[in-house]
Amino acid sequence: MTENRETPIEISKDEFKKIGYRLIDTISEFIDTIDEKPVTTGESSKQLMKILGNSSLPDNGSPAEEIISKASALLMNHSLLNGHPKFMGYITSSPAPIGMFADLLAASVNPNVCAQILSPIATEIEMQTVKWLAEFIGVSPNCGGILVSGGNMANFTAFLAARTAKAPKNIKKDGLASSSKKLITYCSKTTHTWVEKAAILFGHGSKSTRWIPTNSSNIMDNDLLERAIKKDIKKGHQPLMVVGTAGDVSTGVVDNLKGIAALCKTYNLWFHVDGAYGIPAAVIPELKPLFDGIREADSIALDPHKWLYSPLEAGCTLVKNPQHLIDAYSSNPEYYNFSKNEKGSSQNYYEFGLQNSRGFRALKVWLALQQVGRSGYVKMIGEDIELSKLLFELAEDHIELEAITQNLSIATLRYVPIGYTQNIKNNEVYLNTLNEALLDALQKGGEIFLSNAIVNEKYCLRGCIVNFRTSKKDIEEIIEIIVREGKKMHQKLNKK
Repeated sequence: MTENRETPIEISKDEFKKIGYRLIDTISEFIDTIDEKPVTTGESSKQLMKILGNSSLPDNGSPAEEIISKASALLMNHSLLNGHPKFMGYITSSPAPIGMFADLLAASVNPNVCAQILSPIATEIEMQTVKWLAEFIGVSPNCGGILVSGGNMANFTAFLAARTAKAPKNIKKDGLASSSKKLITYCSKTTHTWVEKAAILFGHGSKSTRWIPTNSSNIMDNDLLERAIKKDIKKGHQPLMVVGTAGDVSTGVVDNLKGIAALCKTYNLWFHVDGAYGIPAAVIPELKPLFDGIREADSIALDPHKWLYSPLEAGCTLVKNPQHLIDAYSSNPEYYNFSKNEKGSSQNYYEFGLQNSRGFRALKVWLALQQVGRSGYVKMIGEDIELSKLLFELAEDHIELEAITQNLSIATLRYVPIGYTQNIKNNEVYLNTLNEALLDALQKGGEIFLSNAIVNEKYCLRGCIVNFRTSKKDIEEIIEIIVREGKKMHQKLNKK
């Protein structure tokens, strides 16, 4: 037996450097020319499977250089490119290049950020990242928190902490049956679907959620919220938590967080803010009043892979009192030799969330925060908002477009053919059909990528700009493309 074990998975130092340098060259060229590529190829699953090939699992391995080259071509030529300047669909940002380096570096050391003893410096970096994110949005740096995969998990993590804090104390031992009262969650009707998923998955049932109507500005009606709370108390239920939205996913509106905070204090409810998309805008001085009330929140969800331009995956849960996370998640089986840390030292992250084995998500966020700094984010987030306003204004000025809403960096609009009077029932049905078909065509066409929103029963095209590559020129061209393709779709639908 040789001194050094030989395995088929190892790559020698020289070969690793050769493959790595070539891959970096390929990625650099990809980034530099991304605006020249289609946003998406629009290929079907069947087409992609044909390109990929339906071969069986290989019995014998292939050279690493060969398969890395093949994988690069597959990903760069057959993906939806959310780093493209004309990608404005859903809420996924252009990935910061420094985050690409971070993921390579993190994978190289491969710390398991489960316990401090398994990830000494990674644990400290995650703690500092959480502190910086709290400072960034304007809440106390003494918040506790944890990096998670994204918005759903950030909100789920807070939901379970809220339940442990506000439900009967024996719920961890006896389950939901320990409470004779139904635990109720309140949120705006525009809140992301994670609320319903949480209610179902964690045993509360979908009927435990109260979807509060919004006012004419799409903001949760706090008067109706208070009425709903009082009604449930009268029925013998137990109100548990209120979710305020800081940038809803359809139109970008921010609820009256200060008013919600006051109600939560009055009725002893957990106040959670879903800021997965919008709360980074709190860094902009003139927008701070919009987010007034977040310092009163018991928990906040935010996603660095949305408006802080981090590569996926990077979500975060912040909790005002870190003990609430430990109360919800800590367990200490005998096979965990993770000694309790002295007061003031690092924590074990398995006690802060649902995962035990955890990758080093914080590194890419930590590096970007240092590279960009607060002032850099103020500039980029502010520019995204201005570009969204430009999209709205250009739509407002165009004879064949109707501008619907604009909040934060989200604008909604729709194509309206010349001669179609709005708000007439038959016309509205047709305009919804037309714009839905138009969106499908735009998403498959590869020139731009938008998503949709339903606003006051109108099917809208929705552009969300969390993209440091998008420019004024892109916005102007997007308007031209929408109008051009809208005309084509209108003609096509009227030939049937």
